[in-house]
Amino acid sequence: MKKVSILATLAAALFACQANAEIREVEVTGGRVAGVAADNVVSFKGIPFAAPPVGRLRWRSPQPVDSWSGVKQAASFAPGCMQNASFTGRFGAPPALSEDCLYLNVWTPAKSAGDKLPVMVWIYGGAFAGGMTSIPTYDGTQLAQKGVVLVSVAYRLGAFGFLADAELTRENGGTSGNFGLEDMIAGLKWVKSNITKFGGDPSRVTIFGESAGGIAVSMLCASPAAKGLFHGAISESGGNFGPERVDEGAVEGGVNMAPLKMAEASGHQFLEKLGAADIKAARELNADKIQNAVNSGQGRFWPIFDGKILPGDQYELYEADRFNDTPVLIGTNSDEGASFARPGVTKASFEEQVRAGYGKKADAILAAYPHATDEEAVQSSRDLFRDSVFAWPTWAWALLQSEKGKGKAYVYYFDHKTSRTPHGAQHASELGYVFHNLGQRDPAPQANDITISDLMSTYWTNFAKNGDPNGPGLPAWPAFSASLQKVMYFDGHSSAEPTPNMTEIKAMDSYFAWRREQEKSKN
Repeated sequence: MKKVSILATLAAALFACQANAEIREVEVTGGRVAGVAADNVVSFKGIPFAAPPVGRLRWRSPQPVDSWSGVKQAASFAPGCMQNASFTGRFGAPPALSEDCLYLNVWTPAKSAGDKLPVMVWIYGGAFAGGMTSIPTYDGTQLAQKGVVLVSVAYRLGAFGFLADAELTRENGGTSGNFGLEDMIAGLKWVKSNITKFGGDPSRVTIFGESAGGIAVSMLCASPAAKGLFHGAISESGGNFGPERVDEGAVEGGVNMAPLKMAEASGHQFLEKLGAADIKAARELNADKIQNAVNSGQGRFWPIFDGKILPGDQYELYEADRFNDTPVLIGTNSDEGASFARPGVTKASFEEQVRAGYGKKADAILAAYPHATDEEAVQSSRDLFRDSVFAWPTWAWALLQSEKGKGKAYVYYFDHKTSRTPHGAQHASELGYVFHNLGQRDPAPQANDITISDLMSTYWTNFAKNGDPNGPGLPAWPAFSASLQKVMYFDGHSSAEPTPNMTEIKAMDSYFAWRREQEKSKN
């Protein structure tokens, strides 16, 4: 009996040791990396997924990662990609910036490589001009504790990520201007090749992002180059379903996407202002000189319809069943436009803005957005920005996905009001709730903040696990459809309700349909 007891004790100790095992060191593409354990999660920060895009690799598609010897200690974030340095301070990120920035981070709760946990890949926002993985709100520990492997991927920004030029197009096999998107795709390919070793399942990858990151998620859903690299998509305040611009010098409300030729012309003009006669000379320019030119407003950089990474108008691609069909979870915030509000809006200036940007649909837009007084005009200016940039693209995406795709669409509306935001939830205010990282920049969370954060982070991770946010004990979240246009409200009492602001969204839908016709008539 004594011998049996000793064996049982040893077996129990061995089982306990195995149960607490962690993935501390991993062989990845390029070499070995060692992570840091804390709170039952091991984090690996600053893992290179592509060669540094510097020198002759500036403005090239991401190239294979450079190998290293020994074990790389993955204990700290790599520098953020080149951008206006003030961006880091605004969001509490480390100040280091560099062209050498193509690195990713992994948080894993897995006990072994065989756990096959779902994977969530985060794409940061920042208008494609700023952003970094090291912003404290994006720490993946809390989401990983809910049973997913969390990955965050850096991508080139501004002129470094989205400059187009005819010489670059020839050099890069018929495309330029979408290098930042190509970085995201390279990161997803790295995930597909390496995430099993972190206990992740490469057949259950969900991409998610906010603002520019959410727009990028929608772009990846329409990119042939991203096909098969993910199996679910979450977009917070992002969508790219407007037509391409038709006039470089005109104001076209809510329209951001330039075609390749237009982008090449503006990119070449930018380089000429820098004194670069050709791409070879441009690659010899100091990175700070390029960034300073962007900071001073000498160029505007955004992804483009290049015909390859982004074939064209996503609305039309979805109508033609040319998209990467996965379940989607998408939504917007109730007062997004407050973060972009112009000062001094009056009844007269609002009407002037609408007539300048919305062409023959201006009267219908003005009828949908009250502006009888200056006070009404201020709010309508905010709401018009919300709907043209975020709410209509989200609604259009949900409708197209539900009509054309097999994957279901789940839509939310974040309307959590606080003492600082009494009119509604502003742009990016959901991020701390989703990542369960409250209190990073705002006052200490209240009990209802924690409740909403628990709910949202659980819905998000459920979606990553099952392609469906629903789960035991949660308010039922119905899939969106043309006949049942319900969205999940997140506020003091979270529940599924009819889609809000439909009068305004319908006006925007008519406007964007007209813009698509305008585009066709010009081509």
